[in-house]
Amino acid sequence: MYSNVTSLAQVTTPAGYVANVMPNAIRLLFTAATGYVLGTLPSSDIASRVVSGGSVDLRSAGSGNPGGMNALCLLGRRAGIAVTATDIGKGVVACAAGRRLAGDVGSHVAGVAAVAGHCYPVWSRFRGGKGVATSFGQCLYTFPAYAPIDMAVATTVARVPGLRRPALASVATASIAWLIACVLWWKRGLPNLWGPRPTVALPLAAAATVLVIASRGVVELLRGEPDELVPPR
Repeated sequence: MYSNVTSLAQVTTPAGYVANVMPNAIRLLFTAATGYVLGTLPSSDIASRVVSGGSVDLRSAGSGNPGGMNALCLLGRRAGIAVTATDIGKGVVACAAGRRLAGDVGSHVAGVAAVAGHCYPVWSRFRGGKGVATSFGQCLYTFPAYAPIDMAVATTVARVPGLRRPALASVATASIAWLIACVLWWKRGLPNLWGPRPTVALPLAAAATVLVIASRGVVELLRGEPDELVPPR
């Protein structure tokens, strides 16, 4: 009985609350930092050094986006596939590390942080990619039940004829569908394959990631960067 009273006091008293909450908060902060650092891995820069000796800067050439599509156009098919796969892998590895460090919530936190790191890497003066591939890696780990649908939606919209900015339309539509699906899986408690059990953290993390990608999209429009799926004239 004494031990039960002591445990209750540890939780309900201010000192006990801080003692229980602070380690969790610190663990989540470390998880976010880990995800961010993993997200900053410069896959396109590495590919450029391997293929061109570093003479091609994907941030200033082509579409100006250091991502798989621009690498495909400027460095070749193998480089494009390698960059895309690596960027997806960054999201998967970050979520796996986050789950290891802080449980299911940690996987969501690290996934969002990885996308933020990819879009705004401190080592490159915050000039990163669009976060699409890395966010798919996040979805693949935290929401594997929906990942194939996410891919299908993005691909289908990108192929719709007559769109002025098909890549932007594809990302926007897929993002909205992803958010709706997250809420649906959470509310109905639907199975999620190897991913974490759907909780409110699933749609919250998806919403945070969508905001990061949207902010990068605004930067793209302000800079006048071309849509990567529109052939140059």
